[in-house]
Amino acid sequence: MTGTNGHNAAALVLEDGRVFRGTAYGARGRTLGEAVFCTGMTGYQETLTDPSYHRQIVVQTAPQIGNTGWNDEDDESNRIWVAGYVVRDPSRVPSNWRSTRSLDDALADQGVVGIAEVDTRTLTRHIREHGAMRAGVFSGDALAAEDDMVAQVLSSPAMKGADLAGEVTTAKPYVVRAEGETRFRVAALDLGIKANTPRQLARRGVEVHVLPAGSGLDDVLAVDPHGVFLSNGPGDPETQAPAIDLTRRVLERELPLFGICFGNQILGRALGLSTYKMRFGHRGINIPVLDAATGRVAITSQNHGFALEGEPGQQFDSPFGKAHVSHHCANDGTVEGLRCEEVPAFSVQYHPEAAAGPHDASSLFDDFVTLMEARHAQAH
Repeated sequence: MTGTNGHNAAALVLEDGRVFRGTAYGARGRTLGEAVFCTGMTGYQETLTDPSYHRQIVVQTAPQIGNTGWNDEDDESNRIWVAGYVVRDPSRVPSNWRSTRSLDDALADQGVVGIAEVDTRTLTRHIREHGAMRAGVFSGDALAAEDDMVAQVLSSPAMKGADLAGEVTTAKPYVVRAEGETRFRVAALDLGIKANTPRQLARRGVEVHVLPAGSGLDDVLAVDPHGVFLSNGPGDPETQAPAIDLTRRVLERELPLFGICFGNQILGRALGLSTYKMRFGHRGINIPVLDAATGRVAITSQNHGFALEGEPGQQFDSPFGKAHVSHHCANDGTVEGLRCEEVPAFSVQYHPEAAAGPHDASSLFDDFVTLMEARHAQAH
């Protein structure tokens, strides 16, 4: 890489006028999105290919990125979804037996504009103090006067009110077969699903029918499912009226339902709770969550900038009976899970499939299977 004043110069520009200079990384050009930080020390490939990061410029707090290169096995979807990428010290030479190319090459191949040699500690502190905000990465011919770049950032859409699930969902339904004997069928609403989620269910004998985000109740019932899954995804949950309506219809039929991340917010809104945009969100693989029922703490993988209104342990009435806040973040009290008491439904804000991340919460998939077993036994 050449210096920040050479032909490889790049700039990260925030909507409040703060500018961070660095060197071009990945593709050259311009990209606009919301600047957020991710605290994961590992798993950058899974982060980059997570559809929940659509239209976000991800800042890695870990100083060294790209050491293990890029492989053909760890993608969480069929492409990189982040709008842009910000790192401090990119690896000069990747070193891993599974690596097929460098991270720099993977970003360039997919047209993802990034910036390196940025003081990511200062940048992260700025986002923590002032909140996640619109930003742009500029390099090559896109570099311009600071006022001009700030104006371009200010002209970009905000994340609040953004309807993005339809931009990341599958174009047509597909099936992930169960490993071994098929015990149950699940209709999974793809709001930005990660590949490891159907894989986790398949390992438990579940055949997963992944449906586009705009699917209705008839599409779900056509699968003849034993349960319904609401996936993670990007954007503002307030925009997801069809998914919220579908969730209400599923609850009316008392089909077992499990939601994660965006799905937790969709279930919450279906139950009558409201959502809000967080100051800077939770993004990383080291976030502690407390289970109200057991008092146990799980270290979890998370990626969300919106959350449900509510208090730890709160009980509330919903159109479908009593429900309660089952989990909360030990750091800040954010709602991290819901459980219905009169219909078979629950959700969590974090990622039990944890790719990458800890496996403390993987038993939640077993809980979903148990819920389907109980419902199936009751029906027969």
